[in-house]
Amino acid sequence: MRKILLLIPALIMLIHPPVSAEDTLSNILQGIKGHYGHTSGLSVPYTRDVMTRSMSMLGAQTEGDLASGIIHFKSPHFLRLDQEKPTPEIIIANDNILWWYIPAKKAAHRYRAEDFGRELRLLSDIFCGLAAVKDSFQVQLLEPDGNKDYQLTLVPDPPWQEIDRIILTVSPEYEIRSVRIFNALGSVTRFNLGNFTLGKTFKKGFFQFTAPPGVNVIVEGKN
Repeated sequence: MRKILLLIPALIMLIHPPVSAEDTLSNILQGIKGHYGHTSGLSVPYTRDVMTRSMSMLGAQTEGDLASGIIHFKSPHFLRLDQEKPTPEIIIANDNILWWYIPAKKAAHRYRAEDFGRELRLLSDIFCGLAAVKDSFQVQLLEPDGNKDYQLTLVPDPPWQEIDRIILTVSPEYEIRSVRIFNALGSVTRFNLGNFTLGKTFKKGFFQFTAPPGVNVIVEGKN
């Protein structure tokens, strides 16, 4: 009888073999794709803070450059950030152009998306469900840190000059909780995301920008 009892765990392992880290990672990516990949649009409140290398070395617990607002996304590549605090600002980006509008300064900066906006394009890729993430990143599943959330590391492949890696925190329901972007110089930009509103529709022109009268338009970079 004792021998039979000892064999039971082995038989269970044969019927239900342990899930490998690669299988778990594949399941998470499929879960994210299933959660976000088919939505026409979404909105999500965010807080964003930036910790510099010097703050990290000093063990600083305070948050630096804190901002908050709402991110809006329309598939496949329209993104708008309405910053509410500390001062109202608007960033609108698509495949070609990025606008940064600062009402308090009566200024609107116009960039080519390829010159300024890689981090925002990364957010667009995330909100598309990371469908083709392995085409541009090496993806690894980090060891659990004691809570139920997953953490994925995305390392650009080929490397990006300005960004070292990205860490995503993903809930067991495959919702993106935070995005941490590690700059090659040592600073970290962190987006903490609230509750998503999926399947949103937006008015025509919501992802376009026309400078109001009296606003100085500054064209940045080569055009």
